[in-house]
Amino acid sequence: MADFQELESWASALLSNVDAKSRKELARKIAKDLRQANQKRIAAQTDPDGTAYAPRKPQRRQGAIRRGMFNKLRLAKYLKAQSGPNAAVVDFTMQVSRIAKVHQFGLRDRVSRNGPETQYTARPLIGISQTDIQKIGEMVINTLAK
Repeated sequence: MADFQELESWASALLSNVDAKSRKELARKIAKDLRQANQKRIAAQTDPDGTAYAPRKPQRRQGAIRRGMFNKLRLAKYLKAQSGPNAAVVDFTMQVSRIAKVHQFGLRDRVSRNGPETQYTARPLIGISQTDIQKIGEMVINTLAK
């Protein structure tokens, strides 16, 4: 995260001289790119640093078998990219934000409505990798070159 803070201070100093329309367009591109990168990471079940998620506990299932964790969370319907002239944000909609927060930070939650409470393993769903930081830097440079 220290690298991202360095990128933010570097980019904000350079982009302060760019008009609001160009900054908004850049933020939209960054948010879209970050959403796609996070969707791919969720599908591959890897953390932003490239390590695999902790495996799920073995479960006895009745009825239909689920084919992978977080399949629906990574859909554009739930994972939104928002932007403005001063910010680019990737987050989950209110419908699934509680579930995503529990898994992102490894919190305690109930397995089912009246079921037992359990401690979940932290599985970062949203994050920024070194590759993402490099792409953002290139986008800033390309915007300044125009």
